[in-house]
Amino acid sequence: MTKLDTPDQDPLQSVKLQEALESRYLAYALSTITNRALPDARDGLKPVHRRLLFAMRQLKLDPASGFKKCARVVGDVIGRYHPHGDQAVYDALVRQAQDFAVRYPLVDGQGNFGNIDGDSAAAMRYTEARMTEIAELLLQDLNNDTVDFRDTYDGEEEEPIVLPAAFPNLLANGSSGIAVGMATNIPPHNIGELCDAALHLVKARNARIDTLMESVKGPDFPTGGIIVEPPENLKEIYATGRGSVRLQARYEVENLGRGMWQIVVTEIPYQVQKARLIEKIAEQIQDRSLTLLDDIRDESAEDIRLVLVPRSKNIDPDQLMGVMFKQSDLEIRFAMNLNVLNAKGVPGVMGLRDLLLEWLDHRKEVLMRKSRFRLDKIEARLEILDGYLIAYLNLDEVIRIIREEDEPKAQLMKTFKLSDVQAEAILNMRLRALRKLEEQTIRTEHKELVAEGKALKALLKSDDMQWKSIATDIRELKKKYGPKTDLGKRRSTFGEAMPELDVLQEILVEKEPVTIILSQKCWIRSMKGHVENGKDIKYKTGDQGKFVLHAQTTDKLVLFATNGRAYMLQANKLPGGRGNGEPLSLMIDLEAGNEVVEVFVYDETRKLLVASRTGNGFVVAENELFSSRRAGKQILNVSVADEAICCVPATGDSIAVLGENRKLLVFPITDLPEMGRGKGVRLQKYSDGGLADVRSFTASEGLIVSDRAGRSRVFEDLKDWHGTRAQAGRIRPKGFPSDGLMGPAFKNKL
Repeated sequence: MTKLDTPDQDPLQSVKLQEALESRYLAYALSTITNRALPDARDGLKPVHRRLLFAMRQLKLDPASGFKKCARVVGDVIGRYHPHGDQAVYDALVRQAQDFAVRYPLVDGQGNFGNIDGDSAAAMRYTEARMTEIAELLLQDLNNDTVDFRDTYDGEEEEPIVLPAAFPNLLANGSSGIAVGMATNIPPHNIGELCDAALHLVKARNARIDTLMESVKGPDFPTGGIIVEPPENLKEIYATGRGSVRLQARYEVENLGRGMWQIVVTEIPYQVQKARLIEKIAEQIQDRSLTLLDDIRDESAEDIRLVLVPRSKNIDPDQLMGVMFKQSDLEIRFAMNLNVLNAKGVPGVMGLRDLLLEWLDHRKEVLMRKSRFRLDKIEARLEILDGYLIAYLNLDEVIRIIREEDEPKAQLMKTFKLSDVQAEAILNMRLRALRKLEEQTIRTEHKELVAEGKALKALLKSDDMQWKSIATDIRELKKKYGPKTDLGKRRSTFGEAMPELDVLQEILVEKEPVTIILSQKCWIRSMKGHVENGKDIKYKTGDQGKFVLHAQTTDKLVLFATNGRAYMLQANKLPGGRGNGEPLSLMIDLEAGNEVVEVFVYDETRKLLVASRTGNGFVVAENELFSSRRAGKQILNVSVADEAICCVPATGDSIAVLGENRKLLVFPITDLPEMGRGKGVRLQKYSDGGLADVRSFTASEGLIVSDRAGRSRVFEDLKDWHGTRAQAGRIRPKGFPSDGLMGPAFKNKL
């Protein structure tokens, strides 16, 4: 480090650019995480939502008061507490008022606040708002020193760091947000179920997740729907804080008579825009990708009513809905990521129990601080009442001192041995009030306050009494918003999932034989029937065939590339055999410089062996390769200098590894781990070069290898080449193909 002194300025100090960038980026990331994106586990609010409610409280926008323009609320928020754009603040306010977006709205809106079709709210100058009763619960006892305050951004005012939160808002309303390097997505839940789980935790703090889920069955979305996620998956999600929930639309079959029927959808999945949903389904009907559906109509008024008209009355309604769930947003997966800030402001993923305990511990802290605050007020009032009693018993003398003495306060303190507070309170009383002092009234109030103070002191000393008080409040909350109320009734129910599309494939696609062709330059196409002679297939000038395999239109194809990723394609969706097909890049995101290693028909019951050029590999279940994304799924991790070169069936009891140095090594297949993703383990040791090919086989049947001409040879006696994994091996036996490979693994390579 070098110091640079300038004449008229403070000394400057040079720093390394990398260190400066790292420190500043880290500061920015932490600021984004804590001040914008992630909610606090205690009140379930982000800073913008907390400031909105606090500003509305300062404006006295309680449920019993009138409405005020949203522009006034937003102006107060951005001017006094939240120096950000007005539109972002208004959007946050609007969402808190939408009963289809939040389970228990915190804002009571008047005017156009948007709808489930996806229409935006009116401008803030046209809409009005006030708080709901639930919002009041979040702010309850805020003036009783229950939470800490901090200076606002300009230092002119104060704002609460967290709200007292007499309502478990985090889990009740959920939250979502994206930060730097992390995100959160918490679904809404039923308040009655949350209260039951919280009451159980009050009694048994270390309750098991199974026990808590007897109360909290799962999410409760404001738009209803049917949750079809298996209970064991939900248990795993609530234990770890991560996972996804499968949610389907609710529908009923409406009989039209004479064998005719139609499907009526009455509830759609959470966060799905109805207008966009209808638009997408209509497009699918037009391009004939939904062959079972004839029409869709929106007959919604206040309630949702989407009518699905089948193409034929002979179609089974459940089969039609199975297709709709698979090919439209009538079924979604809600990704759950319970990532929040704890009481210390540290982000982390929590399970159901930890989230509820964070709220309960916060409620205990609020109770303790409120009790201490009230106790201080009682003690201060008791001191004044003692002074009033002395004044009452000596009223004439008190009046005389006040009238005649130049320093009445000092004289009162000296004459009656009063404290400064007592003397000040007597002097501040009006004469009329002084004359009306009654001993009985003073003593009654004094007695009541003493009794209240004793109760508070006992509460502060007893952990059991504190939790009993909290439990009482939770029971009152459940009584007010429980399942017997309109707001507290569970909206999302639970059911069993319909069969996957694979079961319904025969309905969607007629099963026909096809030949899949992939050229060297990655052009792909599908020809009808099973073409036996690959030499008769024509290609673009300068191109030639690489893979030719037989399949059915109902099959899925797996493409394994040199980047270690697996891609999936539907055989029936490939371009036809007329012409040269289409570039593979239109169907999958295969980065430039990468090539397809293998193409084969997907078989979920099979296991595969994947390996890289450097000789690392492992066994993977083929169902781990499944992915519907264009980007595919990373299976084998490879470095920039490495590449994936092998993907072969993992059958039999032995592995044969052939290096580019012509050395062969045979070892038991049990020496290889089975993984879902990773780098794998070393298969063979190389002093130069790398892996050439690998095969699995049954030792008793021998190793079958084949050359480019299709001639095969069986090597039965390979005892001399047997060893342990990661050894170098021995020079291959005579008779191996000259190209250093053992032949096609799937019999699909030209």
